[in-house]
Amino acid sequence: MVEVSAMHKGARISAQKARLLIDLIRGHEAQHALNVLKFSNKKAASMVRKVLLSALANAENNEGLDLKDLRVVKAYVNEGVTMKRVNPRSKGRADRIFKRSCHITVKVAEK
Repeated sequence: MVEVSAMHKGARISAQKARLLIDLIRGHEAQHALNVLKFSNKKAASMVRKVLLSALANAENNEGLDLKDLRVVKAYVNEGVTMKRVNPRSKGRADRIFKRSCHITVKVAEK
């Protein structure tokens, strides 16, 4: 069984938000997963959809696999770099702002 993968490193969304969508598509057929992501109104849906489309293109062009037979076998999100920023407050205080990022990985294989 050949697994073909695609990654998006440094996606500007928190891993927690991206995992909500990854959990929806894991284990499903590729076409069903694309439909779920297409009609989702989450910000991460477009990012995850692009990674899935990239994995499908890799499978078709590099391995010669048929798109109708592919399913999402593995999909996960790891935390990326966190940018730390400072938001000034009154009386000389400051609040920390954490701008989180993540790495999105999708692997597809034949049924």
